[in-house]
Amino acid sequence: MKNRIIPESSGFFVGRVWNPKAQGPSVVFIHDNEVLDITSKTVPTLSALFELQDPIQYLQDNIAKAESLGSLNSLAASSQNQDSTEFKLLAPCDLQAIKACGVTFAQSMLERVIEEQAGGDAEKAKSIRNIVLGVVGDSLSNIVPGSVTSEELKKTLQEQGMWSQYLEVGIGPYAEVFTKSQPMSSVTYGDDVGIHPESHWNNPEPEIVLAVNSRGQTVGATLGNDVNLRDFEGRSALLLGKAKDNNASCSIGPFVRMFDANYTIDNVRSSEVYLEVTGSDGFRMNGVSSMNQISRDPLNLVKQTMGENHQYPDGIMLFLGTLFAPTQDRGDSGAGFTHKIYDEVTISNTELGSLVNRVNYTNACPPWRFGISALIKNLSQRNLI
Repeated sequence: MKNRIIPESSGFFVGRVWNPKAQGPSVVFIHDNEVLDITSKTVPTLSALFELQDPIQYLQDNIAKAESLGSLNSLAASSQNQDSTEFKLLAPCDLQAIKACGVTFAQSMLERVIEEQAGGDAEKAKSIRNIVLGVVGDSLSNIVPGSVTSEELKKTLQEQGMWSQYLEVGIGPYAEVFTKSQPMSSVTYGDDVGIHPESHWNNPEPEIVLAVNSRGQTVGATLGNDVNLRDFEGRSALLLGKAKDNNASCSIGPFVRMFDANYTIDNVRSSEVYLEVTGSDGFRMNGVSSMNQISRDPLNLVKQTMGENHQYPDGIMLFLGTLFAPTQDRGDSGAGFTHKIYDEVTISNTELGSLVNRVNYTNACPPWRFGISALIKNLSQRNLI
């Protein structure tokens, strides 16, 4: 796996590592290629850091007194070892709810319509794709969700028998927001990422993930893989939970880059998120998700997720969706893409670094054991709460 987990920059990168000395997680800050442990009674969790009025100032004030856990390169190497008992990266979130937005790009929205029309059957997708594109064409590219124009298009599509629940959330007034994974269940850089063993049509979804505190303030961003089972979701939207929330099916990281004068939400809006899939069979696929093509502004998605109608007292991690929807054949013509076991997936961005995972079956990935009750017990034993 690749070792470049964050770019060379002066940005404020924070995250979590498994600390074998404490038999629990430590909150860390990357400074001059050193991994600094900033865990304290003020910041026992990463969510607590995001709740501070000025997290950046807190990091600057605590550099001198923080304990070094070693170099970033050593941490990256240790995290690539599945059996490591040394310091190892954890997903850069703990108590936050892990939410995701779907159908936020026109191209991926069409692929969802195709999945639905094909009933989750990958072999039917090619012919249905041609039909759908013939009806819809480029008419979705400049549509503003919830606008008068989008309502007119909805009526047209209904008349042609092409209306879909995915178009409803893609161009309608309300975004699709779902629970991707449970707090503390996400994997991260170096871990296996899981696909259900009964799935035969699936793909990675390279995304930007926003870190948002309980006040609705977006404090930073990181990378994520919103692994999707296209056959499960295509059979029924009611199988969304089965398609999205499985053991190790959510990957976030490697670190949250905090917003400051040099990195803001505008950087997210203009981001290019790159994907590379390398298979042990010699297969290689590259893709890119351009955030400037998103149909809904990232901060609008935050407001649709939390507010006066829905509070998150520990904050949220919010996947923003992806433009990338793989149609490249892997094998038979028209069969499209699906994962094979031991694919290596690299999701990268020049300002956030690289998130690298190996694909495995969900029942072969390490089971999730360390949850909120274990965290509370561990922090209590360490006199941090």
